[in-house]
Amino acid sequence: MPQLSLFTPLQVGRYKLAHRVVMPPLTRMRAGAGNVPNPLAPEYYGQRATEGGLIIAEATQVSPYGQGYPATPGIHSEEQVAGWRKVTDAVHAKGGIIFLQLWHTGRSSHSSFQPNGELPVAPSAIAITGQTALTPEWKPVPYETPRALELDEIPGIIEAYRKGARDAMAAGFDGVEIHGANGYLLQQFLDDSSNKRTDIYGGSVENRARLLIEVTQALIEIWGADRVGVRLSPFGTYNDVGDSDPVGLYGYVLTRLSELGIAYVSLIEARTSAGMEIDTPQEIRQLRPFWPGTLILAGGFTAESADKAIQTGLADAVAFGRQFIANPDLPARLRLGAPLNRYDRATFYGGGAAGYVDYAALETAAHTD
Repeated sequence: MPQLSLFTPLQVGRYKLAHRVVMPPLTRMRAGAGNVPNPLAPEYYGQRATEGGLIIAEATQVSPYGQGYPATPGIHSEEQVAGWRKVTDAVHAKGGIIFLQLWHTGRSSHSSFQPNGELPVAPSAIAITGQTALTPEWKPVPYETPRALELDEIPGIIEAYRKGARDAMAAGFDGVEIHGANGYLLQQFLDDSSNKRTDIYGGSVENRARLLIEVTQALIEIWGADRVGVRLSPFGTYNDVGDSDPVGLYGYVLTRLSELGIAYVSLIEARTSAGMEIDTPQEIRQLRPFWPGTLILAGGFTAESADKAIQTGLADAVAFGRQFIANPDLPARLRLGAPLNRYDRATFYGGGAAGYVDYAALETAAHTD
């Protein structure tokens, strides 16, 4: 069979990838006490590491104020850095490359997570509607109306990302990805449905993009542009976001990121089944002209559709989320055209080894069929 374009090498910033099958950040809600990666995390990531393959580790809060879900890991304490070091060591032992996704949930949080029970912060005091939050005890509760950040607090947000980036370096990561997608804090600033500010961080496209660009610049100072990526979901509505002119907004954002010369941009294609679709379907191809650099796409791809996206220049690499959960050896399976394990959605979030480190690899599966 002809070799898929997925298995041609690719330069991504400072690193040369052996293939273009990327493991994206996948929230699993299995962190232990102190939001430290659990003892199974090195095994989980190590199972999915390949020589010259890129893994983006799960979304990781840069401060206690950034947490919005139970049992999600942080990167703001010595214990968390030590926990992540075991993960990066496991990936590097397999020859893999691993970035850490830096995260602040903003209004997608609840006071039960916040120090001193404070309200979550956001660009504007607008609550998420139509969805429920989870408490640390996994209890569903209504989202609260967040507190709008004061102008003089915003440098502290940037500093939290800066410290998270330094701690990621101390933990042995190869780079960092900024989570600017899925309705979390940075997208809350970007989209005009959630940002009603009248200062330099609101109003115009340039103002709403300011925080994302400033965070990116701060991380470039630490890592260099060639080890920083950004993830965006331009047409997504998850966590009650959306923009009146997504092509205008994200075209501007991608142009600015291109000027900064970062390693890659990762875009999530909205999927109706994931509750991430806008009313009028739009395509990533409308935004591709604004970003000439390395583009990673995610959103329900198969090997065939991923190969087509690469061959046509729509993407340079493709991220496979649910399939990477169920297939620790996913690149090998795609290369061989082998059948894929079915994923168990019930084990995606929380729990222990089941649905985490117990999916069979090809050589194991051959002996258990």
